[in-house]
Amino acid sequence: MRRRAALSAGVSAIPIPGVDIVSDMKLFTQLIDEINTAFGLTPGQIERMQPKFRMIGYEAAVGVGGMLVGRLITRDLVFRLLAKSGKKLVAKQASKIVPLAGQVASAAIGFFAFRQIGYQHVDACAKVAGELLAAKR
Repeated sequence: MRRRAALSAGVSAIPIPGVDIVSDMKLFTQLIDEINTAFGLTPGQIERMQPKFRMIGYEAAVGVGGMLVGRLITRDLVFRLLAKSGKKLVAKQASKIVPLAGQVASAAIGFFAFRQIGYQHVDACAKVAGELLAAKR
């Protein structure tokens, strides 16, 4: 998580507006796919579950607000998630106007926003996986 967040921050420091958003979308899509795979919550893995457990998994995902748990990650879905962090993204873009200090601020905002969203997804996946394990007992 930190490595991807650091990479996102590095791209954010580039003073070209928009490059960081494209990079964030690609990095975040890869990160979500890796997290879902690690927890056994990719769409394919969920489809192979028994119907009872599949329903428990989907209900748990909805219950914890994990909109990316068990879903095919599309560009639109990632964009909507990043839009939820709109104030941070606007601040990140606006800070690029100020030379050097703005680039550092933009990188810091990008790092913390990326990391926060990633950790929230890990927490949601952990809760869903916990519900599934409890149901199997």
